[in-house]
Amino acid sequence: MAAAEESRTLLCPRASGAEAAWVDGTQVIGASTLADVVRHYTGQAPIAPAQPGEVKQSTAGRDLRDVKGQERAKRALEIAAAGRHHLIMIGPPGSGKSMLAKRMPGILPPLSAVEALETSMIHSLAGLIEEGGINRTRPFCEPHHTASMAALVGGGRRAGPGQISLAHNGVLFMDEFPEFARTVLETLRQPIETGEVIVARANAHVRYPCRFLLIAAANPCKCGGTELCSRGPQCSADYLGRISGPLMDRFDLRIDVPSVQFADLDLPPSGDSSAEVAQRVNAARMRQRQRFEALDGPSLNADAEGELLADIATPDDAGRTLLIQAAESFGLSARGYHRVLRVARTIADLDEDDIVRRQHIAEALSYRQPALQAA
Repeated sequence: MAAAEESRTLLCPRASGAEAAWVDGTQVIGASTLADVVRHYTGQAPIAPAQPGEVKQSTAGRDLRDVKGQERAKRALEIAAAGRHHLIMIGPPGSGKSMLAKRMPGILPPLSAVEALETSMIHSLAGLIEEGGINRTRPFCEPHHTASMAALVGGGRRAGPGQISLAHNGVLFMDEFPEFARTVLETLRQPIETGEVIVARANAHVRYPCRFLLIAAANPCKCGGTELCSRGPQCSADYLGRISGPLMDRFDLRIDVPSVQFADLDLPPSGDSSAEVAQRVNAARMRQRQRFEALDGPSLNADAEGELLADIATPDDAGRTLLIQAAESFGLSARGYHRVLRVARTIADLDEDDIVRRQHIAEALSYRQPALQAA
């Protein structure tokens, strides 16, 4: 990138050429040996400029149609993908939370060239780029609940990127969300809002981007939420209470994922395929890109705030009345109020509607009040 800014040719190892060639504005020469460099510059054996390389990865085999039932959860997944809205799913073991989350990459559009380069820069620093180019499939990171703060946020002796930065422009899936250490969970709050994280060490002070889509999954209680739980609602309150109110407030979508009935398991695949949902998601994102094209910063509805949010998501009169009533009844925080507007704008985009209407507000509100009663 520095070479491009100064209109210079870049000489690099052959294995890095396909990656470096993604930068516009510079010629990249990838050489295998110093002898090749000498022969190139003396005209004996010129090396052809490197071409951008792309690593093909397939999400085949993980289709939304494989998930039996859970139509509401599938709809929430589609909305989350369309506007990059953070989602938390609460349900008993075996209800399909992980299965749903792992199908998110299949409904997301591929990375643009700019996004691919930006994401690959982080992966390159972490030593994850292999010879052959960069990957345009959106990253899907799945840290274990025993992960340390350094593993999630970044750190170590060389102040390397953590999982939240490796998930930049992609998905960060945190299963067993309440089982993560409280200090680790709380470090997510600022990166979610700002889209970047600062890793500070004695010998380094590094700023990494981390605009990711967070999908969290949790059991209703420590016992798993089965009917055998003797402590009932108190067990659920204690377990889910490990997630602080301010962190919970940052989830745009909160849904209950009930157990699947045995009768549903014998039914044939139902609902739209991942490919069909991906088409709607891509169309909604195209509407957002056109909306924000002239602006420096926002690219999706989740990024809109302040006057911009008011301009793009002001509901019609019926929608405004419903939202005000719901805000007073549910005790929504100011952040929660604005997140409802963002989600409603995305739902309207999926409906190809320029106006945020009452039904869009109503659906957005329905995702703020699952069994976990937090504004």
